[in-house]
Amino acid sequence: MWKRQCTNKSNFFFKIVQYTNGMNSIIIYKKEQGAYGMKRRWKMHTKILLFFLGIMLSALVIQTILFQESSSEMIYQQAEEENFNSLENMQDDIYDYIKVMENGLIDIYNEREFIRDLKGNMGIDQLRENYYREAYNIAATNFDTSEGVVALYLYTPRHELISTYRRAATPRHNYPEDIYSNGGEFNGGIVKRYVESDDTTMLISSYYNTSRKADIVRFVLKLYENSNVKEKIGYVVCDVDSKRIRKLMEKYITDEEVFMWLQPAGDREMLVSGSLDEKGRDGYENLRNKIMEGEEPAGETLQSEKKVFFQVGQSKYNLGAYSLMPESLLEENQRLLTKNLLIIALLMLVIVAVSTFLLSKSLIRPLEQMTQTVKEIRDGNTKQRIRGMKNDEIGDLAQSFNEMLDQIESLISSEYETKLLLKQAEYNALQAQINPHFLYNTLDTMSSIAEIQGCPQVSALSQSLANIFRYSLKISNPFSNVAKEMVHLKNYIYVMSVRMQDDIEYRFEIEDEVLKDSIPRISIQPLVENALTHGLRNFRGKKKVGICAKAVGENMEIIVEDNGVGMTREKIESLFKDTEGKKEEKRGSIGLNNIHMRMKMLYGEEYGLAIESKINGGTKVTLRIPRRKPEEMNHLSKRS
Repeated sequence: MWKRQCTNKSNFFFKIVQYTNGMNSIIIYKKEQGAYGMKRRWKMHTKILLFFLGIMLSALVIQTILFQESSSEMIYQQAEEENFNSLENMQDDIYDYIKVMENGLIDIYNEREFIRDLKGNMGIDQLRENYYREAYNIAATNFDTSEGVVALYLYTPRHELISTYRRAATPRHNYPEDIYSNGGEFNGGIVKRYVESDDTTMLISSYYNTSRKADIVRFVLKLYENSNVKEKIGYVVCDVDSKRIRKLMEKYITDEEVFMWLQPAGDREMLVSGSLDEKGRDGYENLRNKIMEGEEPAGETLQSEKKVFFQVGQSKYNLGAYSLMPESLLEENQRLLTKNLLIIALLMLVIVAVSTFLLSKSLIRPLEQMTQTVKEIRDGNTKQRIRGMKNDEIGDLAQSFNEMLDQIESLISSEYETKLLLKQAEYNALQAQINPHFLYNTLDTMSSIAEIQGCPQVSALSQSLANIFRYSLKISNPFSNVAKEMVHLKNYIYVMSVRMQDDIEYRFEIEDEVLKDSIPRISIQPLVENALTHGLRNFRGKKKVGICAKAVGENMEIIVEDNGVGMTREKIESLFKDTEGKKEEKRGSIGLNNIHMRMKMLYGEEYGLAIESKINGGTKVTLRIPRRKPEEMNHLSKRS
């Protein structure tokens, strides 16, 4: 039970009132002089909550009752329709397969000499002698192995066998030499009756192969005189493995309790899938016998077994698809839907209750949250942001305020990072010089002494080092041009060649029009250093480095490419991380990340470095910057 406890604290026109039940408490800022306080708003919350819950509960109860009354039959009919559609779709797939087989048999007409001799009533002995391999040729030419042809027979209109093809005839995979042998074991009577009839549609039949212990599907096509459809000149029998059609059947069996079979009208069942109990077996045999006798089967015969009978025939061929489904499967959808409806009703009640409570509570929260956030920002917590606002006027105001703070913080951070990177680059250059005035004068003296003493390599090495330090010394102007960068690079290459004793082939492709274009000082040499350090250090073989500078529209691209060991994607990404940059700097060089960030700071986000690499396939580093004339260097120098 809630008890009211008043405190002595007050704040302007509000006083604090605490309600407690011994374990929990609610503190309410109640406005004096009869203003509406939190207690009255809570009562309104309760009324709103109960109102919406009552409406929702009433609607769900009415819907459930109406659903039970009106939708049971509809759901049952929909389930029947779905199963019927499934049979139709299966028959469509089987039709496509049958059509492929029929087209393969029709291609027999392309065997012109064979067809000519059939038309000419050539004697059976001569036909067998001339075309004893004709069945094999047709099977191998007109059908893929995936179509499962296991035997093919060519007959005259008098049922005389001309040629036979049997695939991999073994004791386990044995097929008849003639479909009319063994007293009808191979269901040849159906074929003979079809051939002697006026039916022009391809026959679909089957027989049970005792060697394979499996049903074999059979296609029979009559061959006619072109000018006279009624004049039969022979026929072809094609037996195929039933696995292909069985897969199509199993694709459409949604439940193991469903029993399905294929059966041509007036013939034995061709394929069967599923199992039946004793009562269901009796009903199935009754339906199967009616189909064999040419009668139209009726589903009423299975009412006592509580099975639902479906049948779909082929639009062209004599093959029907039939299935028996327990009524319980159809009714299961109705029971499941009713159960789901009750679960949904319960969830909806919970959702409506919570949503109503949160909605009413959120009416005053945005303003309180905005006030609190502004106060925290004023006290120095600049990372704080207004969150949880809705898409309304107050939310738009909070979003604009957040964006303003983000922009201010981004500008401050960007300015700080720019200064830090440029200072770090200057520091690296200074650190690399190691008192450049002293070293430059010393190296110049060493070069003169080496030349006098007859040591040209030492003299050249000292002169190159002096030139490197002289170029690095000019840190007052952070910009140079491509020509000077190339001179600096060649001095570095010479020093490295002498130092490392590596036989590296360097290739320069520098366009004349970019030689005077400005470029940040010491931007190309670190790229070559990266190729030597990461690409070629552990490479065995002829080492090559290519340096290219060219104009691409209004931009300039500097490309450094090696044929070394390459890098993984993870290694490339690590080169652009600050941690990797610090490691490079400790070794006395400017890291790729530093160069990349400097270009972005100086020219914009679309400029900088791009790396392409492949393990054991070399690395290609591309520096892309805008082309600048010498007169623009002062402006960029001030910006840096």
